[in-house]
Amino acid sequence: MLILTSLNGIPLVQPGDDLGEFIFKAVKQTGITLQEGDILVLAQKIVSKSEGRFVNLATVRPSNTAHRLARETCKDPRLVELIFRESKEILRTRPGTIIVKHRLGFVCANAGIDHSNVSGVGSTGEEWVLLLPLDPDVSAQQLRSHLEGVSGVSLGVMIIDSHGRAWRLGTVGVAIGLAGVPGLVDMRGWSDLFGYTLQITQVGAADELAAAASLMMGQAAEGTPVIHVRGFPYPLRDGALGELLRPGEQDLFR
Repeated sequence: MLILTSLNGIPLVQPGDDLGEFIFKAVKQTGITLQEGDILVLAQKIVSKSEGRFVNLATVRPSNTAHRLARETCKDPRLVELIFRESKEILRTRPGTIIVKHRLGFVCANAGIDHSNVSGVGSTGEEWVLLLPLDPDVSAQQLRSHLEGVSGVSLGVMIIDSHGRAWRLGTVGVAIGLAGVPGLVDMRGWSDLFGYTLQITQVGAADELAAAASLMMGQAAEGTPVIHVRGFPYPLRDGALGELLRPGEQDLFR
């Protein structure tokens, strides 16, 4: 049985905070004892905050190229400059949206830069934005090591974000950082109910779990950025974001 539980007591995270300690205390406060194979799923935002990935737009000096694209997309040129810095390639634009290939390798809107639920130290103004973690796989592994050390059991850790999709409306949770959790589960060679051997089936297991955890977290003022997972239906193993990214030569949408 797959069981997802929102953890109680995660405080508002500030740069330099020890997320591992916050999570371990919240696990105990929620009445959970960590077991072998449990997974902790974290919202990207608290990881970015703990790593100090805030930027005050007042400090950003946009280039001429940023000014030009800002006019085309009706965006703040300072934000556009940050999007350039966080991206490998600009793929599509329209007023209000810039679709990019992020420096981490996935395709997303506005380089994952966030205004919502963000304020800088000593400020509640809208000048502050939050960038994605520098390396979410590394962040997840560091948290996994900490939590395994204090709990004495083998765990998985995932960092997730909300992304849109090219062919459907609405955002869904997706994995952007993995440690001890498979990104893909390759079912090629397995048999179905009628004995047919599967030829192409690969399950995006990490993204499926991310979507479920995102439902528990919410998108507004819920304040539940960490989800405990028990009963994940596949064996845990070392995983990484890269295994979920479609190679360019297989991408039919670009």
